[in-house]
Amino acid sequence: MSDLADAKALFSRLLDAEPAYDDAYYVGFPVGDMQIGLDPHGKQRGMTGATPFWKVEDIEGAIAALVEAGATIVEAAHDVGGGGLVAILADADGNMIGLLT
Repeated sequence: MSDLADAKALFSRLLDAEPAYDDAYYVGFPVGDMQIGLDPHGKQRGMTGATPFWKVEDIEGAIAALVEAGATIVEAAHDVGGGGLVAILADADGNMIGLLT
């Protein structure tokens, strides 16, 4: 995304909500049991479009299971602060799959 302010305004309108988390590197909107996140540096990290993130208990185990099923690691699990971990994988067609703890 090239303009975080514009994207934030668009998603605020679309979701009829203000972000619960708003920082220069991530903006998050809680929607039911999901979180819609805007990452202004996503393209630099290999994210080519919207990336769904699934919350998992064991991120390394989930990564291993997805790789065994044919996914490739785009971004290995890493700490994003507060003890949270994220990872990004791609399926055989290049669709992004996010994992978070």
